[in-house]
Amino acid sequence: MPLLSAHQLAVSKRDRLLFSQIDLSVAAGELMYVKGPNGAGKTSLLRVLTGLVSPDEGRVHYRQQDIVKSRDVFHQHLLYFGHALGVNRSLNGVENLHYWCSQHGVQPDEGEIYRVLGVLGLVGLEDIPVNNLSAGQQRRVALARFWLKTSAEVWILDEPFTALDVQGIGLLNERIVAHLEQGGCVVMTSHQALEVNYPTQELVLEYRI
Repeated sequence: MPLLSAHQLAVSKRDRLLFSQIDLSVAAGELMYVKGPNGAGKTSLLRVLTGLVSPDEGRVHYRQQDIVKSRDVFHQHLLYFGHALGVNRSLNGVENLHYWCSQHGVQPDEGEIYRVLGVLGLVGLEDIPVNNLSAGQQRRVALARFWLKTSAEVWILDEPFTALDVQGIGLLNERIVAHLEQGGCVVMTSHQALEVNYPTQELVLEYRI
């Protein structure tokens, strides 16, 4: 049984058809790359898979249940990482993560948040406003979610390696591999190939005029 599947998806934007008749099925322990040129609809497809955007046609299912009808259950088991970091730059890393966790049903203790930030190389920067951190450090604060929301089986990631240095890419690569080992699945766009020994699919979108 697939964790995430979709049937006959179609999406238009500003009267232009981005894609149609998209079928996909991603099982536990499986990674799917979504590829294609700019404007082909990669981000739009990922947002449809999260339920943030409704397709013009088609359905998305989590464990064979329509995500429209089981939205709350699906979102408990979903982790979406898009282009926007979703951090408040006036707050520090710990405050940002406490707030994010409170909005997503995650209840880590204070020590766990500090531990995760330490894993991500942010020791000594936990209490500094995010606005005073570098772009890569800000992204690491946001990426801490991957270590905190352990209930999420389905990860949908839109260019997660952007602005990360070699060490950051390595840490995230390891975390994604661990997620697959634990029976999760990943759908992602990325210019950075992952080093994984797990079943991998590619879904290639073409630019439509």
